[in-house]
Amino acid sequence: MNLERTFAIIKPDAVAAGHAGEILAAVEQAGFRIVAMRMTRLTEKQAQGFYAVHRERPFYAGLVKFMTEGPVIVMALEREDAIAKLREVMGATNPANAAEGTIRKRFAASIEHNCIHGSDAPETARQELGFFFSTAELL
Repeated sequence: MNLERTFAIIKPDAVAAGHAGEILAAVEQAGFRIVAMRMTRLTEKQAQGFYAVHRERPFYAGLVKFMTEGPVIVMALEREDAIAKLREVMGATNPANAAEGTIRKRFAASIEHNCIHGSDAPETARQELGFFFSTAELL
């Protein structure tokens, strides 16, 4: 067994549309334990820092603007093979390419407004978890 933790954000579009509860239910139904969770509103500085890896990409400014438009829900999740499983449950970044029943197929409006973020690797998960949660919150 490979019990691991991952990080996820329910993005502003999904929160505003009232889909947060259904997304949380889908995550729990997929066998995830919610270790830590809170609703917050990202400042421009926080969004810039979190997405710094994309700073040179053409979509960076729009992503920062989108992620600061309303509340988000940040989560620390745990289960066996959490990173790969969450990415499977989320579906493809572009909801048009996402498998039926995935979170993005059900709730995302577009590739830009795709309702959920999940870590893509163990190192990224550690970094993203540390960005939003203290060690004490993750016990």
